[in-house]
Amino acid sequence: MSENFGSPSQIQPLSLGNVVTAAVRLYRSHLKTYLKLALIAHLWIIIPIYGWAKYAAISGLISRLAFGELVYQPENVQTASSHINPRLWSFLRVGFQVSIYLLVIYLGLAIAGGIVGGLLGVVLGGILGSTGVIVATTLAIIVTVVIMLLGLTWFYSRWVVAEVPLAVEENINGGESVARSWDLTKASVLRIQGVVLVACVVTFPLVFVFNYIPQLFLVKLEQGSTIYGIVYVISLISGLVGGVFVMPFWQALKAVLYFDLRSRREGLGLQLREPPLQDFR
Repeated sequence: MSENFGSPSQIQPLSLGNVVTAAVRLYRSHLKTYLKLALIAHLWIIIPIYGWAKYAAISGLISRLAFGELVYQPENVQTASSHINPRLWSFLRVGFQVSIYLLVIYLGLAIAGGIVGGLLGVVLGGILGSTGVIVATTLAIIVTVVIMLLGLTWFYSRWVVAEVPLAVEENINGGESVARSWDLTKASVLRIQGVVLVACVVTFPLVFVFNYIPQLFLVKLEQGSTIYGIVYVISLISGLVGGVFVMPFWQALKAVLYFDLRSRREGLGLQLREPPLQDFR
């Protein structure tokens, strides 16, 4: 059964914690549907190009379903898919465009962080002498990592809802959807950074168990051996399972963020359900 999420007269900005809480509640209340869609999406991703487009479209479908619950316009999967499927290649474009942007930014931040960290290491090394080389190198690495982490999360926060406008709004294409995300997030980027970091903490146990632990077993095995191949296949399956569990939470989170951003910027202008958002405050 759908839960109560709001009313038009009492929409108020959601706090960092409430955004994550709302996403968790959406995920739990529609667990079976979201997990089924996530499994289908991850099976499609094996197929190049078309499968990637299907993965991106199903991601948008989950966000549309979650957003529909927030605005009291729930849809079943078939109805929502009729809006999503004609935009299949636009969803691929959104994913590709944002990925290229983030890759370029990553390279730029890596260069900038390396320069800053290197200069810091040289300065500290000169001050502390040969005994301080280890300290200077460690600090240089830390500075580089911090610059890259903060920089990447800042830019990712600007495009975090890039596919949601395409999934929800009418008369919009992939490029416009990416631009819409950039526009909606411009006044809330630091708060969204906080939401992204908290969401990473929330999902880290699942990612660690399903993605990282299986990889650890590969480290001590000889590549090319039979046991290595078996463990490698198990790690791939485990990573797939982890992705299936994590993906719906992130897509629900994006729907809540999009709902909140539009409420702040535009008043949303859609009929919401009673009672007000008291459960999230």
